[in-house]
Amino acid sequence: MVRMRTYPAATVLFLFFLTFSRLLHFISSKPTGLSFRLIPRDSPESPLYPGNLTRLERIERMIKFSDVRAAYLESSSTLSTTVDAERIVFTLLREGFYYIVQVGIGSPPLNVFLLMDTGGGLIWTQCQPCKNCYRQQFPIYNSVASSTYRKLHCDHPLCQGDNNLYKCVDQQCVYSVGYGGGGTTKGVASFESFRFATDSSSATTVDNIIFGCSNDNQNIQFASRGVISGILGLSSSPDSIVMQLSDVVDKRFSYCLAPFTDALMAPSIVKFGNDIPPLSGTAQATTFVPPPGSFYYHLSLIDISVGTRRLGFAPDTFRVRPDGQGGCIIDSGVIIPKIDQTTVGRNAYRAVMGAFQNYYDALKLERIGRVPEGLQLCYKNPPGFDNFASFTYHFDGASYDIEGKFVNLFNDNNIE
Repeated sequence: MVRMRTYPAATVLFLFFLTFSRLLHFISSKPTGLSFRLIPRDSPESPLYPGNLTRLERIERMIKFSDVRAAYLESSSTLSTTVDAERIVFTLLREGFYYIVQVGIGSPPLNVFLLMDTGGGLIWTQCQPCKNCYRQQFPIYNSVASSTYRKLHCDHPLCQGDNNLYKCVDQQCVYSVGYGGGGTTKGVASFESFRFATDSSSATTVDNIIFGCSNDNQNIQFASRGVISGILGLSSSPDSIVMQLSDVVDKRFSYCLAPFTDALMAPSIVKFGNDIPPLSGTAQATTFVPPPGSFYYHLSLIDISVGTRRLGFAPDTFRVRPDGQGGCIIDSGVIIPKIDQTTVGRNAYRAVMGAFQNYYDALKLERIGRVPEGLQLCYKNPPGFDNFASFTYHFDGASYDIEGKFVNLFNDNNIE
């Protein structure tokens, strides 16, 4: 059973926890909420802070992150057809994760940095006693030193049935995950207490979280700087922190889709449950529609508008295809939205780019040929011009309208 405890700041070790999230509750007659922090990797508070980049350099980095992450999601969406019962293989590059978590693990708690992964469920950290652990600048979590650590029994549902990630070996529930570049993490599925905070005034501990005590890690690509201890899974998979707590929460989460400004580099707060402010009367809602076997956060995208022009895509354009490809996924690692060119029938990417080009060509804006890396359509931005095209995603039951000033990117030379 999962339990949550709240303490005054005087009794806790201060920490940050970054994550894309859902709602958490106490197990009690009255539910409550939880909030914690998202730390962008480009933030000065991030252990992976790259230094003082220009705005254009940050844009190019975000495009790179989004490209890598989109490739990861695409490659892993067909796992069900190629899965090896001995080892699940993903494509993982350190550039494929944009947000970092700091969380306290164990009793007494040890603060570690984890990469947030809304596309995967496994929560894992390097764990002593080690067989093969990469070098860390910070202490490695030691299961022997924690009074709340215990191993997951083989009769647990995660270790039963057709689950290809966990299996019982020598009376222990173990796992093995493979990553791109030959990297692997292996260990023992276990229970532990996780502690979260948003500021110095309070902290909340969640007991009995299932996580991977990874004591055999080889060729992990994000290990080079020695600051990341593992991964925090937040997909809809049964082993993610989101779904582990689903029986004591209302499955509600709230986070901010920040515009591309300097504020995007600052940590933000994710809210769960009763910490979420009441929705206004104008709020719209759509539901997740994951296809069978997928744990990604799929949405039912119906159409797209550029400015006032609705593009009129066919109903099956953004649906998941029988091979598992296609569809519309919301994922924290894709900072800049990606539209694929392999949609069914009409090429969605070309249609959207063509609509933007027609919009700005009609306003007689001057095209430029040399564009920043990853950007295909650029114009000179005339002084005082503010008639930017908006962009709208039309989901089933809701539309997400992005104002034109947030659709366009500007470099330091005032080129759109």
